[in-house]
Amino acid sequence: MIEARYHDSVNVLQALTGAGTAAPFDRAEWFALLAETGLEPLVAIASDAGETAALALTEAGGRITPLRNWYSFTWRELAPAGPQGDRLLEAIARQLKSRGWRVTLEPVPGEDGSAERLARAFRAAGWHVGVKPCDINHVLPVRGRSFAEYWDTRPGPLRTTLKRKAKKVEVEVLTRFDAGVWADYEAIYAASWKPAEDQPAMLRAFAESEGAAGRLRLGIARAEGLAVAAQCWTVENGIAYIHKLAHLESHKPLSAGTTLTAALFQHVIDTDRVTLVDFGTGDQSYKADWMEEVRPRFRIDCLDPGALRAWPPLAKRLLKRGG
Repeated sequence: MIEARYHDSVNVLQALTGAGTAAPFDRAEWFALLAETGLEPLVAIASDAGETAALALTEAGGRITPLRNWYSFTWRELAPAGPQGDRLLEAIARQLKSRGWRVTLEPVPGEDGSAERLARAFRAAGWHVGVKPCDINHVLPVRGRSFAEYWDTRPGPLRTTLKRKAKKVEVEVLTRFDAGVWADYEAIYAASWKPAEDQPAMLRAFAESEGAAGRLRLGIARAEGLAVAAQCWTVENGIAYIHKLAHLESHKPLSAGTTLTAALFQHVIDTDRVTLVDFGTGDQSYKADWMEEVRPRFRIDCLDPGALRAWPPLAKRLLKRGG
């Protein structure tokens, strides 16, 4: 018999996540960092016959959304593969009707089957489900190439920029956390074109923990001793994740960001031997120069037809679909 329950602590996810999880954003430690920012966890869990599935969520006013913030590339279910995991997810979806009238899950990947699986579970549990692309993800499948082989396929202007500007800055790629370099990163980011950090303390704590685990790749570029560009990457399960990058606008003619990005690509391809580089979400034009494929990210919007509050958006959805 399936048992469904709720927890307000992410500690219960420790048994479900670990070193073998698909991405940094699936680990209990990641959800713990999110909870420390003030998000209130609603962890929905279902268990049966020694198998357990969970959804890491948060709830406000009857609207249930993922436990995530803008640093999260993806959000997905934490469930065993196969029919048993599907049944557990359906049980969670059915039980969630007691906690809210609308469940909106995003950004859910499609390439691993998560979007289809979650939509199927909520439909089976009686929710009216809408699925739409909400973002895109630029990636580079390495396909066994060396950095030199990869670089030969890049656009001519990008290769020319690196050839002309690479000697103008000194780059360093660290595989550990360094407080001084992180302070340089924060100063560069604050002076860059980027919007203000949402949760800088969380990002630093993440970098510290990834550094302790050996997964951090922290890049810094300096011109005459001044830090002018910085980037934060991690490497895990054969995938390099590009989390943050910034450069000083005052030193833009140096193209330090391009030089540093190339150095990090070379490191993760030739030294770490990754099979994929993930540039996160967003359709910034510069990503296309470095990456070769685009994957959609989905929003799964679930309305409970039995809840009065769901009727207006449900009617709007049905009218838009033509019935």
